[in-house]
This record gives sequence, structure tokens and C-alpha cells, in this order.
Amino acid sequence: MTNEESQLTYPFSKPPEYGETLEVAPGVHWLRMPLPMSLNHINLYLLEGNNGWTIVDTGIRGEETREHWRNIFATCLRGKPVTQIICTHMHPDHTGQAGFLSHRWRAPLLMSYSEYYQARLMGTMMEDGNNWFMSDYFERAGLSIEFLEQMRDMRSQFTPEPEDLPIPGSYIRLSDGEEVHIGRNSWEVVVGNGHSPEHVCLYCKKLKLLISGDQILPIITSNVSVMPTEPLGNPMLGWMQSHQKFKLRIPKDTLVLPAHNEPFYGVQERLQQLIDHHEDRMLILEENCVEPQIAVDLLPHLFKRELEAHSMFMGLGECIAHLHCLMAHGRIERTLKDGRYFYRSVDPTLTDPEMSGRHKEPKEATVII
Repeated sequence: MTNEESQLTYPFSKPPEYGETLEVAPGVHWLRMPLPMSLNHINLYLLEGNNGWTIVDTGIRGEETREHWRNIFATCLRGKPVTQIICTHMHPDHTGQAGFLSHRWRAPLLMSYSEYYQARLMGTMMEDGNNWFMSDYFERAGLSIEFLEQMRDMRSQFTPEPEDLPIPGSYIRLSDGEEVHIGRNSWEVVVGNGHSPEHVCLYCKKLKLLISGDQILPIITSNVSVMPTEPLGNPMLGWMQSHQKFKLRIPKDTLVLPAHNEPFYGVQERLQQLIDHHEDRMLILEENCVEPQIAVDLLPHLFKRELEAHSMFMGLGECIAHLHCLMAHGRIERTLKDGRYFYRSVDPTLTDPEMSGRHKEPKEATVII
């Protein structure tokens, strides 16, 4: 166990089996669904109300997830219907069954404005891979057009099949600071960004619980990427500011219910760990940009394992996100030469041997979500 891990505590000895639930607080049930990737699960939550259930996040598309949901319906709902569905953010492991569940129960979907419309856009992003802006994004980062062809031709596990119902055509907007009343409990909407544009978390003061989605995870760090659809974006700045915001709004005795790994105590410690982690990654990039570098050549400094296909796409986006944050703080400058962006550190002291090596080495088993 690392020193960082020892600062967190996990109150439950094991997670629920797929298709089963575990009550973690009165009326709050934890369930898991499988994912077809190295990160092999997602945590979902059922909140019991007076007249029905609220589902928080839905799982990835496909018949396997739907079958687990049918088992939950048959064994865990105590005769009550599902009355509403909340998706914390747009990513397909969270929204993949929103259409199925909404149609099955005639239940409304609740999301933030940006996440709902980004979810509807996301399915078309790779289909537009032959557009000039997609090509520019990869070429200016130092990747070849052949890589773009590979990405477009690769059939992702996230790609919907004909039997997968699309995200519902209407929704109810959730906004930061709003209260969602479920049974005798009130859940405050606390919005973060960086991993996604307007990520909804739910905090219940009475129960001392935070459903954090991907905004706060106990072991892995969520991917924060500049995407081809917003090539000049600065999501890392929003990510860091969001963690500072959560440090102010979420008490230290809160039990965090994350979308991956296991529920934990130690939210204040984990938020600081995440801030420190990304500050450290930015220092790595600064130290390795004393001479001008293109983004793709910086990846081995951030990720120990070789990145391919989807992981390359996500790793590159995160590298650029760190670089854009450094640019915003005046620590990196960028120039366009021969169709590629070159990044160079501004701090002249980085050439001093005594100033090098101040960062931590990246871990071998980096997981990108």
C-alpha cells in the first residue's frame, strides 16, 4: 500500500456481484455493471424514494448490461417503479443504457445542460474523422494521418448497435447548487468540470454521502483531455479549480461513492492528491520542454506503458491538456512550424541541473478512462 492509499479508508469488504445490490446507507444502494476494458466495472447507484427509485448512471450499451438491469428490476425494487434517471456526465459507460431505462419505465432523464448535448454529439465525433479539424488536431500533435485512419476504422466497444436505444430526446436540466429531493433526503447538485464539461455530483448532508461519478476516484485518475472538437480548450484548468471548489464544499467525514473502484473515506486527502498529481505532471512536461518538443514525443514521460489506438487518443489529449494549462499560466509557449505545434518551457532555471528531477516518476499501471 502506498502512502497515498493509506490516507483513504474503505468501509466495505467487497463490492456487490453484478446484478445484485448492497445498501451503503438508508435507501442508498450500490450496484456494479461490467465494462469491456481494462477498467472492468462501473459503479451505479439506486436511491429509494417514497413512491419509486432514482437510478444514478446507467452502464455501458449492450445486452449484457440490460440483462443485469432486468435482474435488478426483478429482485431489488420492492415493488416500486423507477421514477427518474440521473446521468452524472456524458461518457458512454454512464449514459449507455439511458435510452433503454427511460423507455422501459417512462422515466425522465436528468442531466446538466452541457453533458446532455455533448452526449448527443459524442456518437458522431469519430464518424467525422475525415474533416479537416480532426486531421489538423492529430497532425499538429505529431501523429500521422495513418493513425487517424486507424481510429476511424476501429470498431469501438462503445459504438451503439441497432438494438441500443439512443439517449432520450428530452431531459430535465440539473444545475450547480440545485436540490434534488428523493424520499426524506435532499441531494445538492455540485458541478465540476475537466473530465467532462459540466459533471454532476450529488451531495447529501444528512447522510454524509457524495455520489462523485468520475469527478473524484480513489485510486485511478480520470482522463482530462483536449479533444479535436475543442482544440484550444483548457479543461485542466477547470479540473484543478473544481477540486479546490470541492475541498471547500464537501466535509472531510463524507463517504464518497465513486463510479469506479470502491466507496471510501478521505475526500479531502484525495482531492489534494489529485491536485498534486497534475501539478507534478505539468512539472514533468516543463522539465522536458527545455528544448522545443511536439506533444506525441512527450507521452513517454507521462505514461510508462506504450499507448495504442484508443489509449493513444486519450493519452495525447491529456498531455495537450497539461500543456494548455501551462500555457495559460505563462510557463510554456507554443509555436507552429511545418504544420506541427512545438512546446518550449519559459522558465530559464530549468536548465540548472540542481532544478531537474523534482517530479515523481509516473506509475507503471496507468489506467485511462
